[in-house]
Amino acid sequence: MNFDTPIDRRGTHCVKWDAMEKLYDVPGDTGIPMWVADMDFAAAPVIRQAVQDMADHGVFGYFGDDSKYRAAIQWWMKERHGWDLDPAHIFTTHGLVNGAAMCVDAFTAPGEGVVLFTPVYHAFARVIEAADRKVVECEMVQENGRYRMDFEAYDAQMTGTEKMLILCSPHNPGGCVWSREELQAVADFAKRHDLVLVSDEIHHDLVMPGHTHTPMSLIGGIEDRLVMMTATTKTFNIAGCHSGNVIIADPGLRAKFGARMAALGLSANSFGLFMATAAYSPEGAAWVDELITYLDGNRRLFDEAVNAIPGLASMPLGATYLAWVDFTGTGMTREEFTNRVEQGAGIAANHGPTFGTGGETFLRFNFATPRARVQEACERLAEAFKDLQ
Repeated sequence: MNFDTPIDRRGTHCVKWDAMEKLYDVPGDTGIPMWVADMDFAAAPVIRQAVQDMADHGVFGYFGDDSKYRAAIQWWMKERHGWDLDPAHIFTTHGLVNGAAMCVDAFTAPGEGVVLFTPVYHAFARVIEAADRKVVECEMVQENGRYRMDFEAYDAQMTGTEKMLILCSPHNPGGCVWSREELQAVADFAKRHDLVLVSDEIHHDLVMPGHTHTPMSLIGGIEDRLVMMTATTKTFNIAGCHSGNVIIADPGLRAKFGARMAALGLSANSFGLFMATAAYSPEGAAWVDELITYLDGNRRLFDEAVNAIPGLASMPLGATYLAWVDFTGTGMTREEFTNRVEQGAGIAANHGPTFGTGGETFLRFNFATPRARVQEACERLAEAFKDLQ
């Protein structure tokens, strides 16, 4: 796979490119979009062939027997993550934002609290608030350039009205790959406060060399409260198929979730099922391995350039393709450093405050794009902050 090949996404209903000028005032013809978390790479050939086969068949009816789809998920989790799962425990949702929203709906009631370790993926708070639940922010601590969870402080925050915890593992936006010890501490916290623990592991395949992701399902003693969320969409750049999996081993939680799915009339998109089945294969695995090597090269290029600018610090990244850059050292206001990135460098990046408490001095940059574009972004940032050199 040649990830260096540029693909023009303008005018294709691509939110990342086509909404950039409206939302960030960064020109659509010359700007570099580094905000939305999808990649500027074509999907794996095995996925594109599956879609082509559907198109050639020409009939797009209801999807029937999904046993091959479930078996593909089972194979992938065992092969890539050492996790044995029961295919009967899988629910298919319309992506994992929908999956998180369904968990909020199924396991909490209006007015109850949902715990987030912030800063964290902004869609969590959005769906929690939209469902009339309370976002309970537990701010993480920066230690040695990495986030750490302060459970002593979090224990003191709890009021007893909290019913659920959503963990982002690996972490978005900080790129942390949580250790087994850290995951055990999260599990213990959930047990102490009787919280349903929803582990969003959508980035679990996008782990950089030298790091190892541990599925929360491999942490013992929490089967009665654990909900796992996984998807092909981030790994294989097929977010538009809106397909994700909520995997629940506990029969009681599974019954509650299934009841809400039935009440809302939700069923899977056949395109997503065909694409996921194709993705979770040896051919898909080989493509992911090539992708990780390429992304790691982009990561090293971007981090080296950013960290060479006085006052900027890119958090060391163990997973994802999202650089989390702290501008504290510049002494600038958020408005000033953001303006330099957007108007000076012509780059659209996610604003840190949208990720919750702790994100105020940060911007998030997506480097999953051809390397020449990453290099250009680096040069533009250096020029925009050249007075600090």
